[in-house]
Amino acid sequence: MEKTVYIRLRHRIQVHPNDVITIDKIALVVGDKELTEKLRKLFIHKIKPSDKNMVVIDVMHVIKEIHKFDHLIDVQTIGSSQTIVEIVYEKKKLSPILFLAVWILLFIGSGLAIMNFHEDVSMQQVHQRIHKIVTGNSNDQPLLLQIPYSIGLGLGMVLFFNHLFKKKINEEPSPLEVEIFNYQLDLDKYVAMNENKENLNNVDNDRK
Repeated sequence: MEKTVYIRLRHRIQVHPNDVITIDKIALVVGDKELTEKLRKLFIHKIKPSDKNMVVIDVMHVIKEIHKFDHLIDVQTIGSSQTIVEIVYEKKKLSPILFLAVWILLFIGSGLAIMNFHEDVSMQQVHQRIHKIVTGNSNDQPLLLQIPYSIGLGLGMVLFFNHLFKKKINEEPSPLEVEIFNYQLDLDKYVAMNENKENLNNVDNDRK
């Protein structure tokens, strides 16, 4: 008698070195309760040092393991055809000296970028011109405009990135978070297309 199960692979998971990956870690399985309980425990892959940082588990490999368990099972797949397994290694402690050096480098670099931008657009002359239009007096250093502008520039960056240190101002994602998300999607597609070639070849070889 044919038995049907529905499988939806997760897009990305994180594991640790030497972890054993079973179906329940990489997929959501729906079907007969007794059958799905057994399928969730099926072995898929064991993390090895040769896997380095990422492994791609293809849905064909999952189907092959299910059919090894019971060839009468009808597997219906939904959603993604690969799961990207990211191997998380123990992080090394960050040196305070290195952190301070990077912080100073970024601070100086961002400051120079802002100053060069303002120099390119002649911001000082713009402030001087606005000050003369509003007050009727010429001033080489219109602090009345420059001080609020500097404060507003900092507040504007906080609002733009939607972060004040580690705290978010609201739940809306910032443009930087959106760009990082899009970059991660492109990276995942690249990994899935390149790392998955070997897995597909292994599946094809097993069928021969």
